[in-house]
Amino acid sequence: MKARRNLPVLAVANPMPNVGATLAEEPSLPPEFDSPGLSLLQIYSILRAYRLQALIIAVVISLIAAVTVHFLPKTYIAVTTLMVDPDGTDPLANAGTQNQSVSVFNYMATEAQLMVSPEVLLPVIDQLQLTKDPTYTAGFNGDANGLREHVREVLAKNIEIRQGEFTSQLIAIDASARTSQLAAQLANTLADVYLTQQRRRVTGPASERAKRYTVELAELKDKVRIAQDQVTAFRQRTGVTDTSEKNISVEQQLLGILQGKLQDAQVARRTAEVKAMAQANDSNASTSLVVLNLKELLNTQQTQLAQMRTTFGAQHPKVRELQSQIDATQSNLDRELSNVSNNSNAELVAARQLEAKLRVAVEEQRAKVLGVNKLEDEGMKYELELESAQSVYKRALDGYDEIMFATGGRTANISVVSSAIPPQQPAKPKTVKLLAAGIAAGILLGLIAPLCYELLLNRRVRCRDDFERGFDVPVLIEFDRIITARVAT
Repeated sequence: MKARRNLPVLAVANPMPNVGATLAEEPSLPPEFDSPGLSLLQIYSILRAYRLQALIIAVVISLIAAVTVHFLPKTYIAVTTLMVDPDGTDPLANAGTQNQSVSVFNYMATEAQLMVSPEVLLPVIDQLQLTKDPTYTAGFNGDANGLREHVREVLAKNIEIRQGEFTSQLIAIDASARTSQLAAQLANTLADVYLTQQRRRVTGPASERAKRYTVELAELKDKVRIAQDQVTAFRQRTGVTDTSEKNISVEQQLLGILQGKLQDAQVARRTAEVKAMAQANDSNASTSLVVLNLKELLNTQQTQLAQMRTTFGAQHPKVRELQSQIDATQSNLDRELSNVSNNSNAELVAARQLEAKLRVAVEEQRAKVLGVNKLEDEGMKYELELESAQSVYKRALDGYDEIMFATGGRTANISVVSSAIPPQQPAKPKTVKLLAAGIAAGILLGLIAPLCYELLLNRRVRCRDDFERGFDVPVLIEFDRIITARVAT
């Protein structure tokens, strides 16, 4: 008897198409561009062939997601609600506020920041002994001194302060923890510690502020006294009684006069140098009247001597007498030229000495002016310090009565509206949403995995579209699956 075997025969009989008409009506575009991608029949054939595998993948992924969601760490959130009355705050803090709504908003924001400050969180850590809780100490590798700070940073991430919307006076403290009991303890303990510190902070704030104001007023008064003593000592030490006027105008004018004289002396010295150089280079350049007369007389005598030598001869008495006169004139001229040269040198030396003296005098006067300026600047500094201290002291003294009057103001009114209770359901993770996402991912992967396996690794011919699109061969007829039996011989 033969065993049964399945033959892969295409099914569903269709009428014979007109091949000639089909070829004639075939579009000009290639088939791969005419019908791109997979058809719905191809996708259906692939998924039908791998339906069991797709179901297994979807179930496995869904189970993995369910187990993962079940074992995810749970987070519980407990809420403690406080009511804050900003109008009951210290009147000194709100004195002079122009925009009350802005002041209230700023106050609420400040209180929200104070709730998560180290001054509040560290006492909470000590009361609940969170330094011994592995949830908060996990990941810490430092010394024991930094453990509380590490726990505070972890705790701050698990605390959220929410202000009420619009002008609401409510503040909600959201505390997150692994257990519902710990979440409620965190929220309530944080509220208790904050209220304790807040009451301590606002107990008699105006009177304490007034005391501090009195102390500061006394300090300002001492600063005024010290500044006045410095001004008095400066005036007694320097003799400068008024720094508001420029008392150095005389000294400055004297410095200007000396500088002018120094410039004149420099001009005179340069003139003497030029004159001395001219005398040394050319004896004829002298401008002395005596020298000019002697030169003129010498020229006249030399002319007469030349004439007499022609007439009388060299040894004539008149010639010899005139020669003696010429010698005497030449001697007088040489002596006069020497005197003129000596006078020029003396003038040059005197000009240089005068310039040096004036230069020294200018430097001394300039140093004196700078010293006076320095004293003036020092005195002005002391007087400015005195004026500043007096101005600050006057403003503080003007506001003293207002501060004293404000000491009777009310203190802030902060109360607990509702204490936190241990939540029954965890806030995180969202089990239903995560499970639904896992199931959806399983189904999606169960559909995509067979398609990818078929297209990339095990491409098969499963329907008429595979022939027509893959091989560009028209399918004429399809048959259902033929089941035959094998008869054993």
